[in-house]
Amino acid sequence: MTTHARTEPGRRPEPGRRGVLAAGGALALAGTGLLSGCGGDTKDGGGGDRFRAAFTSGGSQETLDPHVAPNFVDQARAKALYDTLGTYADDMSVRKRLAESWESDASGTRWSVRLRKARFHDGKPVTAKDVLYSYRRAADPEVGSPSQVLLSAIDFTASKADGDGSVVFVLKAPNFEFPTVFAGPGTEIIPDGTTDFRKPIGSGPFTYVSFTPGGTARYKRWADHWGGAPHIAELEIVPANEESARLNALLSGQVHYAADMAGASVERLKKDGSTRLLTAKRATAQQLLLRTGRKPFDDPRLIRAVQLGIDRQALVRIALAGHGEAGNDLFGMGLRGYPDDLTPRERDVDAARKLVKQAGADGLRITVETSSVDAAWEPAADLMARQLREIGLRLTANTRASSTYFSEIKTKGVAAFNTTSTLPVSDFLQQRVRGGAARNQTQYASKKFDALLDRARTTRDEQERLGLLARAQKIARDESGLLVWAFSDANDAISRSVGGLRAAPPNSHNWARFDRVRLA
Repeated sequence: MTTHARTEPGRRPEPGRRGVLAAGGALALAGTGLLSGCGGDTKDGGGGDRFRAAFTSGGSQETLDPHVAPNFVDQARAKALYDTLGTYADDMSVRKRLAESWESDASGTRWSVRLRKARFHDGKPVTAKDVLYSYRRAADPEVGSPSQVLLSAIDFTASKADGDGSVVFVLKAPNFEFPTVFAGPGTEIIPDGTTDFRKPIGSGPFTYVSFTPGGTARYKRWADHWGGAPHIAELEIVPANEESARLNALLSGQVHYAADMAGASVERLKKDGSTRLLTAKRATAQQLLLRTGRKPFDDPRLIRAVQLGIDRQALVRIALAGHGEAGNDLFGMGLRGYPDDLTPRERDVDAARKLVKQAGADGLRITVETSSVDAAWEPAADLMARQLREIGLRLTANTRASSTYFSEIKTKGVAAFNTTSTLPVSDFLQQRVRGGAARNQTQYASKKFDALLDRARTTRDEQERLGLLARAQKIARDESGLLVWAFSDANDAISRSVGGLRAAPPNSHNWARFDRVRLA
C-alpha cells in the first residue's frame, strides 16, 4: 500500500495510507540506536555512504517475503531486494523492468514475455521458471499477495517456459489489460522453489544484510545489478511509527528520508531550510464506503443523499488541512482511464434532505467506522456528522483499533472510512467494485457494470477499451456506495544532502527509488 495489499482475517491486517500503526515512534527509533546515538552513526543520516529512511513499521509479524506486502515499508524493502517484470509510470501505465518485451495473440488469451538478461544475488540467471514459480505462488490465496485476484486469471497448467528467456502466459479469459499485473505489488520475481525468506535472494539493486521484524532492515549495494549499481553503499530502513518521531529524526539529522508526512508536519517542513518535501499530488483516494448490501444503504436514495449532503471542499480544507483536492466519487483522478468529462459533485442540502424524507429516514442514526490509521479520518467523521445533520441524518463515529481496523470492517458495520493509493484504474475496478470481488467492501453488484468491465478487458483497441471503462465508472459513481470524497497528497521528506529522488505516487516506479539516491 494499500493500498496497498489487503489480507484476509487471521492474516496480516490491511493497511491504510500510512500502514498499520504499531508501537510508539520514539520507542521504535530508540530500538534502532538512532536516538541513543549508538552504532557509530553521525549527523545527517549516519555514516558517509549510508542512507537511512524512516517508515511506519508493520510490527513483529513483518517478513521479507515480497508477495506479502501490505504496508509502504514492506514495498520499500521489496523494491530494494527484488525486481518485477514491469513497473508503473506516474499515471499507472506499465513500463518494462525484468521484461524486455511482451505481446499478446489476437484473442488476448496468450501473452509472450521475453526476459532481459538479469541475475539473482547468488549469480544465477533470472529465468522463465523463476517467473512462473513466483506468479504461481503469488496467485495462491493462502499467500496473501495484493495481486492475487489478477494473477488467478492465469491458467498455470497451460502456461509454460519457452526456453530460459521467455515465458508464455495462457489466460482463462481474454484480457488486453493483463500487463498491468506485471507491475503489481506482490508480484516480485524470486528464485524457483524459494520458501524461506530469512536470508532472501532477489535480483534487486541491494543485497540482504540483516532484518529484525518490526525493526531495522539493512542492505548493501549490489554492483552487478542489470540496471547499474546503486550510488550509495548501504541502505537502512528504520521503524518510526509516530509521524512526530519521523519528523524529529529527519530534522535532527538521524535519517535522510521520512515517509508519509501530513498536516502540521508538512507546514513545519515547508519552513525548514535543511529539508525538502517530495509531494505527489492526489496520490491517495480518501473514501467513505457505504455498504449497499445492508440497510439503510440498500436504498439508493440514501446513498445519493450522502453524496449530496457532504461538503467536499470543507473536508479538504479541514480534515486534510488543505493538502489535497475534492473528489468526485471515482477512484484514479488524473490516471490513465479516468473519465475527465465529469461535472464535479456539488453539495445540495435541499435535494439531499428531500431524498432522506422520501426514504422515510429523517432522524436516522448511522454509525461510521473509523480509526487513527489515517490522520484525516477522525476529523472527517466529525465534520461529516455536522454536515449530514443538516439533511436529517445522525452520523456517529465508532473508532476501532488501528491494528484490527481493516479486518473488522470487512464484516462489521454499514459505513467505513478507507484509503487507496495509486493503482491502475482497471485493476481497482476489478478488485474493489466488481460484483462478488473479495475486496468489494460495499457489496455492490451490477450486471451492467460487470459486463462493461468484461467488454473492456476483451477489447483490443485501447481507445475503445478506455471508453468502455469510462462508461462502467459512470455507472458505479452513482450506484456503488464507494464515495471518493477527496484525494490527499502524499508527502515524503528528505534532507538537503539527498539527490536523485523526486516526488512520485506510492506504488509507482519512482517512489522510494533508493538505488538512485546520491548523498552530498
